[in-house]
Amino acid sequence: MDWLRVEPGDAPLIVAFPHGGTGLAGLDAEFISPWHALFDTDWWIGELYDSVRALGVTTIATDISRSVIDMNRDPSGASLYPGQATTELCPTTRFDGAPLYRYGEPDEAEITRRLNLYHRPYHDAIAGQLARLRAVHPRVVLYDAHSIRSHVPRLFDGELPQFNIGTNGGETCAGELEAAIAAICAASGHSHVVNGRFKGGWTTRHYGRPDEGVHAIQMELAMRGYLTEPDTPTAADWPAPVDPNPAIMPALRLVIAAALDFAKGQK
Repeated sequence: MDWLRVEPGDAPLIVAFPHGGTGLAGLDAEFISPWHALFDTDWWIGELYDSVRALGVTTIATDISRSVIDMNRDPSGASLYPGQATTELCPTTRFDGAPLYRYGEPDEAEITRRLNLYHRPYHDAIAGQLARLRAVHPRVVLYDAHSIRSHVPRLFDGELPQFNIGTNGGETCAGELEAAIAAICAASGHSHVVNGRFKGGWTTRHYGRPDEGVHAIQMELAMRGYLTEPDTPTAADWPAPVDPNPAIMPALRLVIAAALDFAKGQK
């Protein structure tokens, strides 16, 4: 379990990082290359939100790469976006459609093995921390932190908005929380969308139960807001280093503050 990092806090906010890991679980030789397998990592996502721990926020992160198993997919394998291009529970391609595996893809037995070893413990940790905090707070916010390259033609047309807020059409959190975060993003000077291409993955949809005091929201950041994206990434320039002063940080800090204020019942 050294791949799972849970840092409990007392504030009624959890920030989860399902896609920041770079560990390939000993499967390196099965992929076309380690760099190829790590291409779609949510690069530097943990560093962007590092300051939340000083606010008493609980963080949950996995060091396992999304190419081994995607912690934000339905464990049944059902698609979260029927009819749209996406990747599986155990992805067989990158976002751009390039195959991940050198030879054969994981079979059902191997998928089940990874599910039991990684996916279930990760979500057991989320469920456990939510229960711990709900025992002492009337409401808790689960904030699922993501990032992606600004241009991925197979997944979406053109340039992705800078801030992509997902609440599964308003079902996973109170409208007040969604509106507060959207207002901050709108005032930031950067583009944003609510429930656009990314409406929230399995984490947001599974745990978001506003009527039961658990409000879940996903934030998908376009990477251009905190690093320089090469037009055609290569092993020599990808991942790009994080900008020491990311343009989106002022707004991102306000977003976290708004989520925390909402969880505490403050305006």
